[in-house]
Amino acid sequence: MLPALPTPTPLRRALAALALVLVLALPVGLSGCGLLRGQPPQRVLLDALALQIQLTQGAIARALELEAAGLPQVSRVRVEEQEPVRIGAAKGLHLRGRFDWRLAGDPIRVDSPFELWLEQGQRGESWRLALPSGPSPGAEQTWTTHPLPLPG
Repeated sequence: MLPALPTPTPLRRALAALALVLVLALPVGLSGCGLLRGQPPQRVLLDALALQIQLTQGAIARALELEAAGLPQVSRVRVEEQEPVRIGAAKGLHLRGRFDWRLAGDPIRVDSPFELWLEQGQRGESWRLALPSGPSPGAEQTWTTHPLPLPG
């Protein structure tokens, strides 16, 4: 015959419930910190968004024959969707979400949606900003890639 188990006290029940909540919430909390499988580090996302803004600013400045503004300040990136993609022969990610940013010298911070394509390096340690450059008729998507600083 098995010995009778002691009746749990309210404190023990509360601690057990808290432990269960923590165990169930941990994966959700980690995914919110950018630890989703295959997601690049936060610094890579910040650098990629800043580069994408710089490239857009440069293209607009050239078209209008103006001087390009300074470096944008990017912060608070929130990834809402992520899907693996092929960028040429390399692995990549297509990311969508929101981020905060402002232009150099501008006090107003803007919350904007974003869409990024990132190409992962062969060893998974480096990333490149990938920009679709349009397919030829009947051909696959072509890409222009730009290196990003190594995370660290």
